[in-house]
Amino acid sequence: MERAPCLLLLLVPLLRVSAATPEPCEVDDEDVRCACNFSGSQPDWSEAFQCIGSVEVEIRGGGHSLEPFLKSAEGYADPRKYADTVKALRVRRLTVGAARVPARLLIGVLRVLGYSRLKELTLEDLEVTGTTPPPPLEAAGPALTTLRLRNVSWTAGGSWLAELQPWLKPGLKVLNVADAQSLVFSCEQVRTFPALTTLDLSDNPGLGERGLTAALCPHKFPALQNLALRNTGMQTPRAVCAALAAAGVQPHRLDLSHNSLSATANPSAAGCIWPSTLNSLNLSFAGLQQVPKGLPAKLSVLDLSYNRLNREPRPEELPQVDNLTLDGNPFLVPEAPKPQEHSMNSGVVPARAPSPLSVGMSGTLVLLQGVRAFA
Repeated sequence: MERAPCLLLLLVPLLRVSAATPEPCEVDDEDVRCACNFSGSQPDWSEAFQCIGSVEVEIRGGGHSLEPFLKSAEGYADPRKYADTVKALRVRRLTVGAARVPARLLIGVLRVLGYSRLKELTLEDLEVTGTTPPPPLEAAGPALTTLRLRNVSWTAGGSWLAELQPWLKPGLKVLNVADAQSLVFSCEQVRTFPALTTLDLSDNPGLGERGLTAALCPHKFPALQNLALRNTGMQTPRAVCAALAAAGVQPHRLDLSHNSLSATANPSAAGCIWPSTLNSLNLSFAGLQQVPKGLPAKLSVLDLSYNRLNREPRPEELPQVDNLTLDGNPFLVPEAPKPQEHSMNSGVVPARAPSPLSVGMSGTLVLLQGVRAFA
């Protein structure tokens, strides 16, 4: 009976070590999600092997430069030798970020992922350096349905999309680009996105109407149905409509929320020629004091919530609409304080705190190679 206390005393130092140096990777009980946080100054990349059986993998930590691993990219010249290993991976959703990544290394990883079953890729807080290799004769990367990029900078500047696109198979359906340094694309180099139905450029407050015209490369998004432009510095629906018309874009759903659109209610302002396909329009948190004129004649959804409407809109001011939302306007709650007042006045969403730093691509390489090159 006295051995048990002695045994517990022996375990105390081990428990203290564990508390002081937590494991960088955690896997849930179902082995579905694996999250790594390599925040140490000398991370052990081999710990990412714990994620090899997970469906959703998220790797964050330290913001390290991955330049030392650039030589490893030379081994990806013929990714077929990794095909069997990569095909066995369960990963479907992958998030990496907050590292300085040579473009050649990023492209090398995408080549290897071409044999995976990955569907969703998120890159956050990355600095992509150097030049990309020449484009392949045919798409050699993963068959993604969703690509999300937040706060990713590219040495390539405005040509980054044209340089990245050839390394993805053409079935991409959702593209989300936030906090981008450049959305002025080299449209003559950008290929058509034949399957893209959702384009989300939200949280780019410096975009504005001119930037939107440069970002919506003409006739490159023939299947686009959903366009989100929240917090993008838009000022008038008329200019947005002009940009959509110039690009040949005909969305079914348009989100202009969290933009300062208060000037659009000016009775002398020119009207907007809305896309004929539009059936859902979000104008919430836009600082509107009255309903903008020239709205589409018929909509399935119109969201005017959390504006500054002091009276209920008259029927002649509204289109024929199936689902109208007016919540949060002063005429409904005139005496109540408005916690969203700042957003309603500015039309701008407060900047999101940056996501935790991550090592990103190096951990991904560990998952894919199945070798100890990174140890």
